[in-house]
Amino acid sequence: MSTPNHDPNEFDWEASRRRVEAALGEVVDLDAERTTRRAADAGTHFEHVLDETPQRGGTPVEPPPVDASGRRPIVPANWSTWPNIRHSLAQVAALTAYRAGFHAVRSPWYLTLASFWACIGLFRLIGRQISWWWVTEQYRLRQAAADDNDYKAWDRLHREVKATRAWRFVVIVAELLVLGIGGPVLYAMAPWWTLALVAVAVIAGLAHLGRPTDRRIITPATVSGRFRRVNPDIILRAYYAAGLGHPDKNHQQISFGSTMARDTSGTGSQVSIDLPYGKTFDDAVKARGAIASGLDVAVSQVFISRDASSHRRHTLWVADRDPLAQGAGRTPLLRCKPTDIWQPAPFGLDERGNKVAVDLMWNSILIGAQPRQGKTFAARSLALYAALDPYVKLTVLDGGGKPDWRKFSLVADRCAFGLAMTRDGDPAEIVLEALREIKADVQDRYERLSKLPVDVCPEGKLTREIARDPKYKMPVRAVFLDEFQEYFDLGELSKEIASLLVYLVKVAPAAGVMFVDATQRPSGVGGGQVATQFISFRDNHQVRFSLRTGSWNVSDLVLGAGANSEGYDSSTLLPSYKGVGILRGASDATPTVRTYLADHPDAEAILIAARKLREAAGTLSGMAAGEDVAREIRDVLADVRSVIERGETGAQWEEIAARLADRLPEAYADVTAESISAQVRSFGVRSVDVKRSGKALKGAKTDDIDAAIARRKAA
Repeated sequence: MSTPNHDPNEFDWEASRRRVEAALGEVVDLDAERTTRRAADAGTHFEHVLDETPQRGGTPVEPPPVDASGRRPIVPANWSTWPNIRHSLAQVAALTAYRAGFHAVRSPWYLTLASFWACIGLFRLIGRQISWWWVTEQYRLRQAAADDNDYKAWDRLHREVKATRAWRFVVIVAELLVLGIGGPVLYAMAPWWTLALVAVAVIAGLAHLGRPTDRRIITPATVSGRFRRVNPDIILRAYYAAGLGHPDKNHQQISFGSTMARDTSGTGSQVSIDLPYGKTFDDAVKARGAIASGLDVAVSQVFISRDASSHRRHTLWVADRDPLAQGAGRTPLLRCKPTDIWQPAPFGLDERGNKVAVDLMWNSILIGAQPRQGKTFAARSLALYAALDPYVKLTVLDGGGKPDWRKFSLVADRCAFGLAMTRDGDPAEIVLEALREIKADVQDRYERLSKLPVDVCPEGKLTREIARDPKYKMPVRAVFLDEFQEYFDLGELSKEIASLLVYLVKVAPAAGVMFVDATQRPSGVGGGQVATQFISFRDNHQVRFSLRTGSWNVSDLVLGAGANSEGYDSSTLLPSYKGVGILRGASDATPTVRTYLADHPDAEAILIAARKLREAAGTLSGMAAGEDVAREIRDVLADVRSVIERGETGAQWEEIAARLADRLPEAYADVTAESISAQVRSFGVRSVDVKRSGKALKGAKTDDIDAAIARRKAA
């Protein structure tokens, strides 16, 4: 989505945006290069023909880049412009330097091996020279003539071998004379570099002669992957073995819609397949395992995608190696730069290494999996993206009470962890109050949006400008529920929670309140009305992400009805795949995604940066700002105004925090200068210099607070 142009003087939020950008210099920019991935070495199968050097190139399925006239560029893109040439030369230089350093370190070992095999090669050379001089290959012919009592043949062969040995002896003597006389002369008269070259050539030649064919002296610095060569004959064999056609029956043959070729990524081979009439794409999907067996590869290397032109046509892609066994690397959010919730959130890489992003706006997302498959990490990666947008109001509710979500208390407006009583109160009650407040906010938003003028709200729904303008008080809200099945198993309390969740997942996204919900029990809990509401809540998510599940039935519960019949079954994912799942509903495609990794230290670093961004923007609120659940019963602006003494034109934030904690300890016992500053600035109050005892520190002016109170009353 493109970002519209804004008038810097039109909205107050533009000033806060500039403060966010100014604060970026204080946020530690972690090294995003830690996202490097390590390729696993591929196995070698000698029963099949192997490609030594995979060839990259376009195919009719994925055509190479062309211009508007359909012509391919004469000069490749990497050599077409001076910046590209410099980049290509730099890559070549870097690779050459790496190889030189690799071999330089191992050169003493190479010399030792070469000397050893050269000694063996010398004896082999002497043996071959003696065999050549003695014409040993004729021995069998003379022996055969003797066995046949053929004296004439034996005599003829004997005379020939004597003559051959005589002139070959002369050749050997000449060789010895050259070595015996020429060697000392060369040693005495030739420069040192000539002797060095001759020594290297002699040792290298003798070592090559002496070493076995399977023993290399020089170790390759880089290893090229080897893979099965997939050709049309192998594909036909696989499809016929899978029962998708018959080679000897009319109208039952498999045909090809394109030539078999490497795909543009250079990681696999692909071709367009036309099934016999009557066979469908669904038949191919169901036979995916049999096709993999016919190709003699793992089922995780075979991908079948639909062709829009015909239901009997599809694209077969066979990966060189298991593409899901390699992680996607660390999250790009480690740059700790502010994000924009109106833009897709980076989620991971698909099976071909393409980046996958998820739109959070207007969507509700369901994440399901067995325990310890990466479900919480997947949900948390989206929450981290939302946290780095300082204008998003976060609610984090974790029914499992795991440590994974605890640090979100730095930025979350409302958070509850587990079900056990804490010093903050009963988590179940906090969840209920939070959901009640969100429902009331959603209903109020729809009413206020309907009253806004068309030039402000042209489509009658929340816009980016409205969400970021504090005077409308309608920021984008993101609600993250982990192990939400626990909230459906709380007895009487669950009835209201279930009712609220069903209402919100159906209605809230259109009001700018998104939901990301994760569970390891997609089949449901409890009974009666609560069980029915659980199913309704689960089934009303537009985007679904399923990591490994126990069966195809559970996979369908997460991905939605009919996913298995379309070939999407998360139970086929291997147990070793952590953070790998099937993403359905986010786009027209349904990729298998390897999610980015953000472990606990990474998440903490991101959340610390997110808090700084929110403090700079003045959007820190709720529990993160030091407020408690009962914040509605107090008036922050009025309380701050009450602690500014008569005759004072303003007060510093530190003074305000200290006075509030002293005079209203029941509400402001834990307040800090930063938290009260963020709360007051959220009402449009400026943070300005206030002098005390000759020292100027940031604070609030009395006139600005009075103006904010007046604006609120007028609204």
